[in-house]
Amino acid sequence: MEYELTTLSVLLLLTGGMICGFVNTIAGGGSMFSVPALLFMGMPADIANATNRVGVLLGSFVGIKEFHSNKYLDTQAILPVLIPTLSGAFIGALLASYLPIWLLEPFLLTAMIMMALAIIFFPSVVLPSDGARFYKLKERPLVGFGLFATGLYGGFVQAGVGFILIFALAGGLRYDLLRTNALKMVCTGAFCIVALLVFAVRDQVLWVPGLILAAGTVSGTIISVKFALNVTNNTLKWCILIMAIIVCIGALVN
Repeated sequence: MEYELTTLSVLLLLTGGMICGFVNTIAGGGSMFSVPALLFMGMPADIANATNRVGVLLGSFVGIKEFHSNKYLDTQAILPVLIPTLSGAFIGALLASYLPIWLLEPFLLTAMIMMALAIIFFPSVVLPSDGARFYKLKERPLVGFGLFATGLYGGFVQAGVGFILIFALAGGLRYDLLRTNALKMVCTGAFCIVALLVFAVRDQVLWVPGLILAAGTVSGTIISVKFALNVTNNTLKWCILIMAIIVCIGALVN
C-alpha cells in the first residue's frame, strides 16, 4: 500500500502513540487514540489494526521491564496465564486477518462500549480492595476460559483489550492494580507477537509508520508506569473509570 509521511502525520503518530502507551499501561482502550492516527494516513481498517500492533508490542516490552524492575510482576503466574491467552490470540489473529473489513469496525466499537460500560457500572466486582488476597490460576480454573476469550479478542482487535484483562486478572484472580497491569502487559505483549506474525505473513503491516507510532507508545508507557507507581490504588481505580468513560464516548462518537 502506498502512503505519504508528512510532518503532520508523523506528529499525529507520535502523539497518538504516546497517549496510547499511557492509557494502555494503567487501563485500556489506548488504541482508540493510535488507530485513528493510522487511519488519517488513508490506511484501511485491517491494515491500521495490524500496524498498530507494532507500537503496542514495543510499549508492552518496556512496561514489563519497568514493572519487573519495581518488583510488581508475578513471574510465577506468567506461564499459566499465557497458555490460554496465547491460544485464543492465535485464533483471533487469524479471524482478523481473513474476515472482511466491514465486519471489523462494528465489532471493535461494540466490544469497547460493552467493556467500558461494565467497568463503569460494576467497579467493585472488577477492582479488588487494597490488601485483598490474590489467587493462582489453578485455584480458579474458570478464569482460564476468560483469558482464552481475552486472547481471542486481543488477537482479533487490540482496542479495549486492557479492560478485559483487568476483568480476568483483577476481577478473577484478585490482583491489585499494579500487579494486574504488570501481568496485563505480559499478556498484551505475548498476543501481539502472535498477531504480528499472522499479519506480517499476510503482508498487512506497514513497518515505518508502525515504528514511528511505537516511539510515541514507548514514551507514553514509561511516563504511565512512573505515574502508576506514585499514586494510590484508589487513584488508579478512578483513572480506569474515567478512561472507560472516554473510550465509551469515543466509540459512540466515531
